[in-house]
Amino acid sequence: MTARLVVLVSGEGTTLQALLDACADPAYGAAVVAVGADRAGIRALERARKAGVATFVVRLEDCVDRAEFDRRTAAAIAGHEPHLVVCAGYMRLLGADVVQRFHIVNTHPALLPAFPGAHAVRDALAYGVKVSGVSVHVVDEGLDTGPLLAQAAVPVLDDDDERSLHRRIQAVERDLYVEVVGRIARAGWDRTVGSGNRKVVCR
Repeated sequence: MTARLVVLVSGEGTTLQALLDACADPAYGAAVVAVGADRAGIRALERARKAGVATFVVRLEDCVDRAEFDRRTAAAIAGHEPHLVVCAGYMRLLGADVVQRFHIVNTHPALLPAFPGAHAVRDALAYGVKVSGVSVHVVDEGLDTGPLLAQAAVPVLDDDDERSLHRRIQAVERDLYVEVVGRIARAGWDRTVGSGNRKVVCR
């Protein structure tokens, strides 16, 4: 069975493109059936449309409150009957209406549990770490607090600034994320293993 992926995006969509490219190989075991965004007019939505993938947009600004945003987001996702929801540069926290309804994974440009949040690369540089990296994790209701699926280290160079380090992390991130999503699509994972930031074992 081919796993159905709904990918959530907020920007350029380079990770989305990597997933679309991977899904072109039937052996990958997954297909992107829809791409959802919290903003209209972004490059990621153009990539989806070019690939012939359905899109939807749910903006917080169009909702009365966060609860409505979560309900509308959950309904939009559910309409595509996904096996897995993949956050790919999606910059909104998802509430209980979404998180408790779907299997969701995310990627983060730091070695969690260190440096959660939107400014992970900047925070890591400010702290003076010599090694940073990327984490793939299950999404829960916290901020980058879900169980870990995989991590990869990226050394911090002496002349790195936020942009250069982030660029090198992203190169590693895309390959790792595509690998982990494919593994989940083909075999699933055991969510009974691990809690907090302990690792979840992929089958």
